[in-house]
Amino acid sequence: MLLKLLLVMLVAMLPVVELRGAIPIAASMNLPEVLSLIAAMVGNILPMPLIFVFAHGLLEKGSQSRYKSIKEFCKWIIKKGHKASDKLQTKNNASIYVALFLFVGIPLPGTGAWTGTIAATFLDLDFKKTMVAIGCGTLLAGLIILCLSFGAVNFFSYSCLTILP
Repeated sequence: MLLKLLLVMLVAMLPVVELRGAIPIAASMNLPEVLSLIAAMVGNILPMPLIFVFAHGLLEKGSQSRYKSIKEFCKWIIKKGHKASDKLQTKNNASIYVALFLFVGIPLPGTGAWTGTIAATFLDLDFKKTMVAIGCGTLLAGLIILCLSFGAVNFFSYSCLTILP
């Protein structure tokens, strides 16, 4: 069971798949619901601090590149991020993090923890508040996917058993 949970955690670390793919995999392996959620959340959240720190550094490094196209692109992203951050923070500072929580928490394609962290990096948001918002959003998305995945597995298992003689 430990290897299966490790697989769930590793799948949750993948950028596009995240826990939206890891939890259904856990359901297909008949893992316990709570352990599946915990493994998927840990796997999904584990890379976020690294992404937050290194994405900003990568942009800064790129803005000093000797290649003009890379240099201009990175400067443009940094400029757009600061401009959007200033605009959002003058309106209401807390609403940015609520929006980030909802963005990560609603399990739609392209709205996971990776995208939320990269957006927070571009917007130059506070690290601790960003990690709390993304962690809570990941929990919400995980609970939604957990209900859908394990509910579907249980439903189909029960339906198949009642149909068979």
